Amino acid sequence: MRVLVTGGAGFIGGGIVERLAARGDRVVVLDSLTAHEKAPDLPDPVELIVGDLNDEDAVRNATEGVDAVCHQAARVGLGVDFDDVTGYVADNDLGTATLLRALWRRSFAGRLVVASSMVVYGEGRYRCPEHGDVRAEPRRRADLDAGRFDPRCPHCGTALAWATVTEEAPLDPRNVYAATKVHTEHLAFLYGRESGARVCALRYHNVYGPRMPRDTPYAGVASIFRSALESGGVPRVFEDGAQTRDFVHVHDVARANVLALDSDWTGACNVASGEPHTVGDMARALAAAFPGAPEPVVTGEYRLGDVRHVVASPDLAAAAIGFRAETAFADGMRAFASDPLR
Repeated sequence: MRVLVTGGAGFIGGGIVERLAARGDRVVVLDSLTAHEKAPDLPDPVELIVGDLNDEDAVRNATEGVDAVCHQAARVGLGVDFDDVTGYVADNDLGTATLLRALWRRSFAGRLVVASSMVVYGEGRYRCPEHGDVRAEPRRRADLDAGRFDPRCPHCGTALAWATVTEEAPLDPRNVYAATKVHTEHLAFLYGRESGARVCALRYHNVYGPRMPRDTPYAGVASIFRSALESGGVPRVFEDGAQTRDFVHVHDVARANVLALDSDWTGACNVASGEPHTVGDMARALAAAFPGAPEPVVTGEYRLGDVRHVVASPDLAAAAIGFRAETAFADGMRAFASDPLR
């Protein structure tokens, strides 16, 4: 099978490429390499085409003769502020559109797997003791300034308890990156309906592991904490540290992509560990892997675009593509303390 992996030199894409090449697939990587100081090591005989998704010549060459596409290239993270909006839309929305147009012009009707994110849900699923499942409103700056971080019931004002999010949850993007991921899904599924291609969107939860970017405004929180510890500093945990996430190892995410490529299932599914932990848990687990490191500091700071709790149900991915995460949180964090980053 000839497979195009966009962003195949990156954090998640690199792991996908290794798995595909190891089993004998012919892999083409399209990557701008802007996040790399030097050319990455790609397995032989992977073909590398250097260019971004808005380089129409590069995209046209990369899509030639492919049987399947694994679309990982994107600008990720919350960014700095709304001034990033044009960069995110150019890279994620227009870039995806350019890729899909090139596939359309080649009459591509094969397998298309796209990287999405848990951020499409906005706040996760919440329950009120009196009113049952309720939709959490965006958190107000006044509440956050006062240290009231948990969403409250819009009917009675009671603090809400989180519950696991299933794929049927309404999409509610609450930052620019999230909005572009919703649009990526919508464009991909529209392409599937028009072309007959079988499309699967994988909604990644908080991915960590080797090759993770470090020391940029777009890096994940695990990488930011790791960098602080390596420099002798202290991880600074925002809010009260009790915000809950699902941390899933990059090796599991790469395996989920290969399973999705091999499956005919169409739709969107969560890619998560099924093992929720707080951000404070993660900071403490990393600090424990650095002998003599100080305890993380809970600062009470916040970012307005952040959400409080997002915990996924992994059940659909298990049923649809046969994916269950294998890396336990404690083992993954222990290894991440010394994993190579970029």
